[in-house]
Parts: sequence; structure tokens; C-alpha cells
Amino acid sequence: MMDLLMDVKRGMRMLKYFKGAVPKGNATKEFIESLQLKPGQVVYKCPKCCSIKPDRAHHCSVCKRCIRKMDHHCPWVNNCVGENNQKYFVLFTMYIALISLHALIMVGFHFLYCFEEDWTKCSSFSPPTTVILLILLCFEALLFLIFTSVMFGTQVHSICTDETGIERLKNQKPTWERTSGWEGMKLAFGGAFSLGWFNPFSNVNCKSPAPAEVVAAAPASAIMTQEEIEQFLARDVAIQVFHE
Repeated sequence: MMDLLMDVKRGMRMLKYFKGAVPKGNATKEFIESLQLKPGQVVYKCPKCCSIKPDRAHHCSVCKRCIRKMDHHCPWVNNCVGENNQKYFVLFTMYIALISLHALIMVGFHFLYCFEEDWTKCSSFSPPTTVILLILLCFEALLFLIFTSVMFGTQVHSICTDETGIERLKNQKPTWERTSGWEGMKLAFGGAFSLGWFNPFSNVNCKSPAPAEVVAAAPASAIMTQEEIEQFLARDVAIQVFHE
């Protein structure tokens, strides 16, 4: 019962923490000017949600907005796995895998008990019904154990290599300074190793990139004057500020 309550809590966390979403509709002239961009710096506008797109952000067609360090959209929790809620997704998959393993062990013990004792005494159901139910439970537990274990492994690998699932699929060359290994784990789980890493009730204080970090290098052909920014906002490509 306690395991079930914890999984409900983890699911609520996944729904509550909106995965590092970028504010919608902030691609305005005033906001760009407030970034105080240096000469040669560039910002990117998402044409779908009209947002200034930080580095490593991707637009989710289901959530209808850009997500920082988006890994994937998970239909189980009806949310994206991204910068602010990856810890809760890792815990979600880990504890589901452990519960599934526990169920498999319990099914095994129950089979042994029924073989050693009278089948009519080991269950309130008839022997054929008991066998069918145990087989179904074993199949379901094994299925969830394999699936959640694979998901848990891929998430931990993504954290340790500082590469999201989308970046891996696109084979993107890293343009960011990687925080990999143990440092990546500490960043994702909100600090140095402690029991809080395994606690779905604890918060994660992810360091969101500062406004200046939404910029990146761009070719000289993309250089624009301040007067062109407002006109350029209606387009889908990058905006680079020219020093006047």
C-alpha cells in the first residue's frame, strides 16, 4: 500500500513540475532588448509557441511548448521528461521496477506454497483459476520489470553522459559544456548524494540558464540591425544583434 502511495506521489510530481518549460509568447522586441545581448550573439525563436528558445530546448508537439533539455514525452504521466522533473521520472521507473520484482518473487513463493500444500488451501479460487491468475500476474510483472528497467537505465545513462534522448537520436554534436558522470547525477537530483535522492517528496532546484545563456554563435550573414528585430520576429529563424 505504501509503495502504491509513493508511486501516486511520484506521478503527481511528474504532472506538477512542468519539466522546465519555456514561457510561451516571450519572443517580443521588449524581451529581446532586455536580454542586453552582446555583439554577435543570437537568440532563436520557436515559430510554434512564439518563445525565445534556449540552448538544448525542443518543442513538444503534445505539450505545445518548448522544454529545456527535453528527453521525451511520456504518455504514462501525460508530461514531458525534461530539466525539472527528470529525477521524479527516474524514481518512478526505479520503484515500479522494484515493485514488479517484488511481485515476481511473491508469485514464485506462492507457486512453491501451492505445490507443497493442497491447492484448495492456498487460494480462495479453484486450482485452475489460481494457476491462470498467477500466470497473468507473472507475465504482467515481468513485462513491467523489463520495460521500466530499460527506461531507468536509459535515463541514468542520459544523465551521466549529459545527452538527452532527442539529442542522441539526432546525433547532435555537443555545443555545451558537458556535466557528466557523478556531477551530472548531483545536478539532476538536486545536490550531493543523500537519502533525498530517493525521496519523491523532496524538491529539485535545477539551475535554469540565465537569460544570456539563450544565445549562441551565428554566421555573419545572420547579423541584423536593431531596427530589423521587430520585423524579424514574425519569421522562424535566428535573430542576431548588430552592435551600433
